[in-house]
Amino acid sequence: MLHMLPRPLRTKTSLAALLCAAAFTTSAALAQAPQPDSDAIHARVNAIIQKMTLEQKLEYIGGTGFAVRAMPSLGLPALEMSDGPFGVRSNVGLPSTTYGIGIGLAASWNRDLAYKAGEGIGRDARARGIHFMLGPGIDIYRSPRNGRNFEYFGEDPYLTGEIATGYIKGMQSEGVSATVKHYMGNNNEYLRHDSDSIIDERTMREIYLPGFEAAVRKGDVGSIMDSYNLINGTHATQNGYLNTDIARKDWGFKGVMMSDWGSTYDGVGAANGGLDIEMPTGAFMNPKNLLPAVQSGKVKESTIDEKVFHILDTAARFGWLDRTQMDNSISLNDAQNDAVALETAQEGLVLLKNEGSLLPLNKSQIKSILVVGPDAYPGVPVGGGSAGVKPFHAVSPLEGLTAYLGSGATVYYDRGLPTLNELARDTDFVVDQAGSKAGLKLETFADNELTGTSTDSVVQHIDNAPRNDGDNPVASHGVSHRWSGYYVAAHDGEYVIAMQGSGEGNSSRAYLDGKLIFDNWKLTRALQPDLTVHLTAGPHKVVVEDAHSNRWGGRTRFGIADASRIVTARAKELAAKVDAVVIAAGFDAESESEGSDRTFDLPFGQDQLIREMSALNKKTIVSVTSGGNVDSESWRDHVPVYIENWYAGQDGGTALAQVLFGDVNPSGHLPATFERRAEDNPTYNSYYPEAGTNRVVYKEGIFVGYRGYQHDHVEPLYPFGFGLSYTTFKFSNLSVQPDGTGATVSFDVTNTGSRAGKEVAQVYVSDSHAKIARPEEELKGFDKVALDPGQTKHVSVRLDGRAFAYYDTAAKGWKIDPGSFRIGVGDSSAAIDLKGSVDISKEAAASATF
Repeated sequence: MLHMLPRPLRTKTSLAALLCAAAFTTSAALAQAPQPDSDAIHARVNAIIQKMTLEQKLEYIGGTGFAVRAMPSLGLPALEMSDGPFGVRSNVGLPSTTYGIGIGLAASWNRDLAYKAGEGIGRDARARGIHFMLGPGIDIYRSPRNGRNFEYFGEDPYLTGEIATGYIKGMQSEGVSATVKHYMGNNNEYLRHDSDSIIDERTMREIYLPGFEAAVRKGDVGSIMDSYNLINGTHATQNGYLNTDIARKDWGFKGVMMSDWGSTYDGVGAANGGLDIEMPTGAFMNPKNLLPAVQSGKVKESTIDEKVFHILDTAARFGWLDRTQMDNSISLNDAQNDAVALETAQEGLVLLKNEGSLLPLNKSQIKSILVVGPDAYPGVPVGGGSAGVKPFHAVSPLEGLTAYLGSGATVYYDRGLPTLNELARDTDFVVDQAGSKAGLKLETFADNELTGTSTDSVVQHIDNAPRNDGDNPVASHGVSHRWSGYYVAAHDGEYVIAMQGSGEGNSSRAYLDGKLIFDNWKLTRALQPDLTVHLTAGPHKVVVEDAHSNRWGGRTRFGIADASRIVTARAKELAAKVDAVVIAAGFDAESESEGSDRTFDLPFGQDQLIREMSALNKKTIVSVTSGGNVDSESWRDHVPVYIENWYAGQDGGTALAQVLFGDVNPSGHLPATFERRAEDNPTYNSYYPEAGTNRVVYKEGIFVGYRGYQHDHVEPLYPFGFGLSYTTFKFSNLSVQPDGTGATVSFDVTNTGSRAGKEVAQVYVSDSHAKIARPEEELKGFDKVALDPGQTKHVSVRLDGRAFAYYDTAAKGWKIDPGSFRIGVGDSSAAIDLKGSVDISKEAAASATF
């Protein structure tokens, strides 16, 4: 959801008013957490509803940009909302503490840290008067291509639910409602308004719904946000089966069901489909559309009353009707929250490769170091879109290492590669094959279909089509462009070609010598596609086209460069002479964002940069900023150290320096499997819609993520749950005891190394006797254990009946097939150190409740 609606700045208040507000909020602090529902709350809410006219009710269920509508005559305040989900993306332009992003928080495998992060964001929200935070996002990581994976919690439904529950409880303890999103099947960003996720019932229940179920049943989340896409033929905002039958009736959800911004497509359908409030405004659910529907009986007035009840009941339970939400006793830039943000960066980082134990680096031996790469400076705290929080500060790898090493070493910096803007502006074209005139022909059409009469001109580069095409605004039916010309290759060889598009609502494509090389015309497959091609010396025809469905147009850039010269000479010179090289590679807000998917390979030139740096310096460390796996095939065997840094928030550079030099022992473990090749992913052949349709068929079913790799007998590059440490751990003394309809798994974890560290103990359950196909193993428990050298801790993990069950579609419920279940304990899905079993009897299976 690209939430960019402007909001007025809050007016200044008097010192007396501030003091009164601070005194009020401090006295109310102990009662901030939501209260249990009660008859008294219901009576209060129903009394308000009885005072409302039907037109007032219909107005109330349409938002006002970023708020539930205020109704002063009824004593109802505006209920403010803000994007997140890993910082308060304030609607009044204020910066906010920016925490490690979702997949990095999941990589911490730390429930307590998830609680602290949610709590911190809740405090930041209260300091800004926010009632609803629009997060966390918890859609399942199905493929690394999804442009929004960085917001989510990985591929496993159990891990997702546990991290989400901690986050939600922490946030709501501060009197701020979390909003779990995007419900559901929003596992791609291309064509997100129109794609139809075709998911069978069992797969929904076992993979894509459990995170939301945990948010409701364990986290008592205050709000759910419906997604843009269709699910099995029906848009989420009109999907009564999901919104009413499952969320409310099966799970007992009591809160607010809201739309994503602009994800409502039919007022009557949404009203009858369980949606409570349409955001950002009531474009469809409004008096004009719904008053006649109520009068004609298409929508019952009692249905409208239920929506108003859900909003007001939530407001009453959270205390919003009885206090001022803005808490002036909380600093806008809270030091306690800054400490938590740093912790999310430290614990989320995953050390994937440490050949020859190069890390940790010895501070006394490193006298010079090169920090190089597109993400080296400035810091890249988050990806793009509505998660784009603006931090008060963002520590880059360059700044983090410079501050850490101080005067003890020289820290060099070079970006190593041109920016895409520089690449576009440095690419020269000629209008015709003979090269008689520099530039390209630009045709501008007054629609988004490249039709009709065009306005023609000659431009020098393909660089950022103007938002208004000059002084005259583009008509409401959009605008489109075609650039055509020739690129003259100086010699035979490899050339890098890269393009920048604008994502949702914008289309782009490029042709080279008549061949389509980039195609984002119908599906926004990637914001920054690139490729390396062999060109012969001489002219090559280039045609680039874009189309924009809105009146403001969009951004298009296109450039070509000699691959042998794309890495800067200065970076190569420095790499050859320093003691170590740190390459900050990866994506940023312009290449990984909502509204579009991303490439599996790193952005243009970065593979070449890594290969050339590693050839010049044996101590080359690669740190990748991304929302998931990237194609490392061309360079991973040439570098001794590979780190997945995710988007680490405001203190990513600080945490990276601390880990590189051993002040912090890496403890992150992968929340998603890293495949060797794109083709290895279980969804590779079913990720995009079936030909000629909008249907995305989840053909892999329940066999997604590590379940799929194991089912397909494909060995991943790095398995789910994997992560290296500077110390070593041992598991021992496994005990598995039946416990009612579940079991208790107990074992010891010992730090057998010389450094303090944290181990992620993972418990997997296997069922080989079931009457239907089940995964080889499934994560059903975990604990993160901090240990000093030589220390042992005893760990107990309780497995309830759900840990052994599958969803029986015929019976429409969860079922345990009695028998012997294997129990595995280890530090990844592929490293099971302890093995045991537990028998679930027929009586226990029959009595299990879910």
